[in-house]
Amino acid sequence: MRLLVLSDIHANLEALEACLAAAPECDVVANLGDIVGYAASPNEVIERSRSLGNIFVRGNHDRACSDSEGPIGFNPIAAAAVRWTRAALSAENLAWLHSLPTGPVHEPRLPEVGFVHGSPQDEDEYLLREYGAEQAFKHTSTRVTFYGHTHIQEAYEQRDGLVERLMPACHTSTGLSQVAQLPLEPGARYLINPGSVGQPRDRDPRAAFAVYDREANSVSFYRVRYDVKLAQERIMNAGLPAQLALRLAEGR
Repeated sequence: MRLLVLSDIHANLEALEACLAAAPECDVVANLGDIVGYAASPNEVIERSRSLGNIFVRGNHDRACSDSEGPIGFNPIAAAAVRWTRAALSAENLAWLHSLPTGPVHEPRLPEVGFVHGSPQDEDEYLLREYGAEQAFKHTSTRVTFYGHTHIQEAYEQRDGLVERLMPACHTSTGLSQVAQLPLEPGARYLINPGSVGQPRDRDPRAAFAVYDREANSVSFYRVRYDVKLAQERIMNAGLPAQLALRLAEGR
């Protein structure tokens, strides 16, 4: 069984379509949240995401765009995007966002895998260093936990009581994309971030996603070029803050 893992699309339709075009055939699709926010195609991205499967985790932007409390704690640019998104969403898509579950989410066909947005204990927590990963491992019993939120493609491996941060280097080209392989070692546990589809923040502007191959016991990290200029034009034409468009070309 192969699992396609998407996260942090942030209403970037161009990036999402490029990822789907580059992805291998998979049996299951999981979405780790922040489907909307920042970019200018929230309805289109929701509808495309819903057509792919039914494994979803709520992200903090999904919550802010669909709850009455709104963008509490968001910076001014992100808050402006939340208000724009909420006004742009159809009633059906707004209600669907509001219904998304908080993590951890589990899929019966993949009992060894868990899905969260931020971390197993808090959807708003950023897993950025080994200490945070070490604490997160204490709150999950699955061998592999996929998480998002940081917009950084990476993994943490726990083996023999030690936690190591692993940074994929996508050098192997396969047509539109580049791929890095992570073999999953026997006896080890993993926290794996597929990276952000719609707004990477690791200085690489290419869209990111991952594929978990159960039989091969491995995870493949992908980076894919997409039409950044068109995504930027949509943001500017929508009247969203210009910084949201500019940062796409910088991968930050």
